Amino acid sequence: MADQSAVSAWLLDADPSIRWQVLRDILHEPEEVVAAERARVAREGWGAALLALQTPDGHWNDDTQHGWMPTTDALHLLMTLGPDPADAHVTRAIDLVKDRITWFQLDGRPFFDGETEACINGRILAAGAYFGADVDRLLALLLNDQLDDGGWNCEAPPSTRSSFNSTICVLEGLLAYEQARGATPAVTQSRERAHAYLLERHMLRSLTSGEVINQSWARFSFPVVWYYDVLRGLDYLRSAGVAPDERVAEAVSLVAARRQPDGFWLLDEARRDQSRIPVTFETEVGAPSRWNTLRALRVLEWYAGNEPAR
Repeated sequence: MADQSAVSAWLLDADPSIRWQVLRDILHEPEEVVAAERARVAREGWGAALLALQTPDGHWNDDTQHGWMPTTDALHLLMTLGPDPADAHVTRAIDLVKDRITWFQLDGRPFFDGETEACINGRILAAGAYFGADVDRLLALLLNDQLDDGGWNCEAPPSTRSSFNSTICVLEGLLAYEQARGATPAVTQSRERAHAYLLERHMLRSLTSGEVINQSWARFSFPVVWYYDVLRGLDYLRSAGVAPDERVAEAVSLVAARRQPDGFWLLDEARRDQSRIPVTFETEVGAPSRWNTLRALRVLEWYAGNEPAR
């Protein structure tokens, strides 16, 4: 049996962006302790490095015509690191995005109005809501684009079938909106429909054939970019306060099975789109991953603390 105290100590020997979430989600420290550590994210380590790479025109790429994808990745990653949105370093960066970036492809509309693909727009909605940008027009677009089966797809239309990748990105955006602005019937109902989409498929299986859709969904990466895997899906359900039932049991068992004898989870995958992200995180595939360990531990605690409904 792994020594949990040793795992926690290893997690705490890390960047502030990991430390504050360990203090909150694993060790359950008082709010003031968590807040003090969180305050370091924008000023030290990965968060500060990411903010420092923003260009004067607001992008995270020198190419102002095509820098929107690295910018989208960087903002979503910054949100994941979790700096205080009110920190002056953060508000300065978000103001640059709001004031200087528009979609040249779409008649110059503001960056936080989004573009056309659900997987991109979901991440823009999440970051925009978290950092206090006006994302109401983007929210309305995504609510309107929800498919009949409950999810979203970057290929719709013409596709009428949802994608796990697109759906998880939009779900995270909708949740971030409600966490920042408060719950609304339209957003809550949209999320609940999408929860059903994931749960009816047991987080990884085809509804029609029952087969696992993608074997790589049981292997975990960080940063997640726009890719779905069962750890990301379960961590979303945890953060949304969804009570687990038997439909998540298989996915939870897959997460538990990836735990190593020493109590750590490994970095299983390096997604090809991670090359767009301008800060280097954990890069050695097959090595212990603090991000995966943190997320897996809080998912297992969520599952263990809620008796699955039958």
